[in-house]
Amino acid sequence: MKLESIALHHGYESDKNDQKSATTPIYQTSGFTIDNTQHGADLFDLKVERNIYTRIGNPTNDVLEKRVAEMEGGIAALSLASGMAAITYAIQTITRAGDNIISTNQLYGGTYNCFTHSFPKQGVNVKMFDGSDFEGIDKAIDEKTKALYCESIGNPLGNIIDLQKFADIAHKHNIPLIVDNTVATPYLCRPIDFGADIVIHSLTKYIDGHGATIGGIIVDAGKFDWAKEPKKYPMLNQPDPSYHGLIYSEIFGPAAFIGSCRVGPLRETGACLSPNNAYIIMLGLESLGVRMERHCDNALTLAKYLEGHECVKWVNYAALPNDKYNDVCKKITNGKASGIISFGIKGGSDAGAKFIDALQMILRVLSMGDAKSLACHPASTLHRQLTPAQKALAGVSEDLVRISVGIEHIDDIISDVKQAIKASQI
Repeated sequence: MKLESIALHHGYESDKNDQKSATTPIYQTSGFTIDNTQHGADLFDLKVERNIYTRIGNPTNDVLEKRVAEMEGGIAALSLASGMAAITYAIQTITRAGDNIISTNQLYGGTYNCFTHSFPKQGVNVKMFDGSDFEGIDKAIDEKTKALYCESIGNPLGNIIDLQKFADIAHKHNIPLIVDNTVATPYLCRPIDFGADIVIHSLTKYIDGHGATIGGIIVDAGKFDWAKEPKKYPMLNQPDPSYHGLIYSEIFGPAAFIGSCRVGPLRETGACLSPNNAYIIMLGLESLGVRMERHCDNALTLAKYLEGHECVKWVNYAALPNDKYNDVCKKITNGKASGIISFGIKGGSDAGAKFIDALQMILRVLSMGDAKSLACHPASTLHRQLTPAQKALAGVSEDLVRISVGIEHIDDIISDVKQAIKASQI
């Protein structure tokens, strides 16, 4: 099936449900019954498959996981309470104190803060580079490096990463490539097709698409040979005493990473996605393809308008022919750049603040990927915790305004932007 059909049907068959429900039911329960004592023991030894406790797995969540994994071309997925939980668990699964990862510095503000503060407190260092500095990234990888990390389309800068080159570098050193694909979604880019090993989404954004709930997901490509690097990844290749000496690379095979993530970080720290939220997210997922077409069309039209406006100093939108990321946009995302536009208004940060405050239809909301258009000033909000030097490295200037372009009529979007720009110059 094509992506539009997968988003509606994969992972659930109504004729196999006792009540023949056409929509995936919400299994709003914390626990599931076991057949007998021996069955319970077998479940906890991972000898048989069945749900035990919703913190680890739930039938509603299972459909969402199968659906997104299929759309991304992976073999399995793990849904979580937020996108940040997905990022944290993905890295915790394969790192220990003393390890490091390599990342681009063009990142969502929450991720940047996590990488520069939270992970170092846990003993995991993050080395950051510009996404185009392939040589620097290659040279920075050492025996303690456990992963290469990037966003397919950077938030808020809108830069696009050459995932194929990143994958080549990662695999040269026998480490996995982890890609946050939130902004692109599988409709614009499937990172696994370019060599990525692990894909992450904040389900809160385009996949939900309506600002209704928070969620995250990790997708395992199932292609990285963890057993090939037993010393580099002992957590997947040595007996786990918390599971009676099970070895994840043996019991889960190609799905060793996602299996370990589920029964490791998720089991132990519990950032599970509620079944009700999984249901809400699946409702949004059903219309993702239609919405992404409209997001991209509206964003390109708005970007062209901004590009030609005398009060706009610069515009970042990779689908614009003159944008410095246009070539890689054609290669990685089929020439489309999602719904995120960043730009600077004449007058600097003061003018940017006036612009934001003058908006009438476009909402002042810090999230993105909503059906409704949203605007924010990243330097004073999402990236506020960063130092001036860190903001500069992340490409977040004081005058940067980000608009997450929605699916309203484009005439109404441009009309609101036009009057807000006029107000910003007073």
